[in-house]
Amino acid sequence: MKKKEAKSEKGSGKGIHSLRHQLILIIVGAVLFSILISALINGVFLERVYIHEKSEVLLKAREEIQKLDLEALIEKQESLETTNDEKEEEALESIFPDKLNVECSSNNLSWVVIRADNTGGLHWGENERKLQGKLFGYAYDFDTDKAQSTILKQADDYTIQKVRDHFQSMDFLECWGYFDGDYYYLIRTPLSAIQDSAKVSNRFYMLTGILTLLIGGLFVFVYTKRYTKPIEELTQLSQKMADLDFEAKYESCTGNEIDVLGESFNKMSKELKMTISELKAANLELQRDIDDKIKIDQMRKEFLDSVSHELKTPIAVIQGYAEGLKDGIVDDPESMDYYCDVIIDEAAKMNNMVKKLLTLNHLESGQDAPQMERFNLTELIQGVLQKMQLMIEEKNAKVIFDAEQDWYVWADDFQTEEVVTNYMSNALNHLDGERIITITVTKQEKRVLVTVANTGNPIPESDLPNLWIKFYKVDKARSREYGGSGIGLSIVKAIMNGMKQECGVENRTDGVAFWFTLDC
Repeated sequence: MKKKEAKSEKGSGKGIHSLRHQLILIIVGAVLFSILISALINGVFLERVYIHEKSEVLLKAREEIQKLDLEALIEKQESLETTNDEKEEEALESIFPDKLNVECSSNNLSWVVIRADNTGGLHWGENERKLQGKLFGYAYDFDTDKAQSTILKQADDYTIQKVRDHFQSMDFLECWGYFDGDYYYLIRTPLSAIQDSAKVSNRFYMLTGILTLLIGGLFVFVYTKRYTKPIEELTQLSQKMADLDFEAKYESCTGNEIDVLGESFNKMSKELKMTISELKAANLELQRDIDDKIKIDQMRKEFLDSVSHELKTPIAVIQGYAEGLKDGIVDDPESMDYYCDVIIDEAAKMNNMVKKLLTLNHLESGQDAPQMERFNLTELIQGVLQKMQLMIEEKNAKVIFDAEQDWYVWADDFQTEEVVTNYMSNALNHLDGERIITITVTKQEKRVLVTVANTGNPIPESDLPNLWIKFYKVDKARSREYGGSGIGLSIVKAIMNGMKQECGVENRTDGVAFWFTLDC
């Protein structure tokens, strides 16, 4: 079940992308979208707006022309044309008001006015005959270009249209109609300028857009790091808190609301650390209270039976040697000292066994409740090895332990030291072969696995499950040689049960390995 949850947690992170990359994509995408929209609007609507504005210009020019005294100007223009003056064009323009001349020049207008009977007329700008012929064709509906024109606006006395001039291969905007039925007029302006301007403008937009994207993208890439870095730090902090690691703290400084959030994370981390410690202790105490009532009676019976059995042998030895001294079986001082040494040694073993039994009884009855706290397991193991250095040297043993990495755990500091000490004593007493003891600490999900392995003879598989039973000994002769009582591993089992952890043993090719677990 835990493996499935771990896989689901890993799978849920596959769709997550960096906030910084998302911001860069959004901002650059928005700029690119704006440039494309501007180019699209420019290409689609610029010519229409231009044509609308030019249509207004043509109508305004029409009003100015309509205000003129057309008949008088026609006569004056005809008289100038008969003089064959070299400056005829300048003379013809001088007969029109300055305002009209300026407007026609600035807006690139050409126009012509003819009498309804086509007996004479006025013109300004490009070829007069061509314009007169086009106007005559419009008026009498036989112009060849009219079929290809697009009418944009029409009224009773004027028509505004877009037409293609095949002779010049250009598009023109024209306004033509009549004044009071006596005169026909045609005003036109070329559209090629705006079409060329739209193309140039679009190319300019694309070039400036690319440059803006490059500069803006670089700026966004550098600037967003200022805001995404503290958010990434908060993300990592939250992940460590989820793994119950409360040592990490928020340290960035952005000068905005992110700092307030970071301080809240730090405060929450501190509170959670205290709360979890209290909850673990309370949970263990509650679970222990439930189990105590069931175990007490059985523990008392087992305790009395085991003590009676284990004390029987040393008591018998002490009694026998004491009676021998009393009866005077030996009378030389050396033999008497030997008898006394045996009695003292057996009494010491009994005393040590009683102490261990009391410790075990307290653990199993719940009197020595574990005090859960967070501590450095690496430092604890180093302390045990330092205390046992003399025994290690006496056994001519080599201990291998990697103390470079700190491992923080939740457990009872004193009871954990008792477990490590028992494992080390057991390993030293059963050491053989290369005489190497290896201590390893490895991570397993939310726990650490501590293993103490020694080279030597393996334990029979049938005896492995019984090692944790009080007073059980695999090799009773060897146990008696180094003073083993068969209680040490029972104490380890009781401590692990009290902390709701696991312990075990396994044979290896070169020896035996004992292990136990603790919460990270």
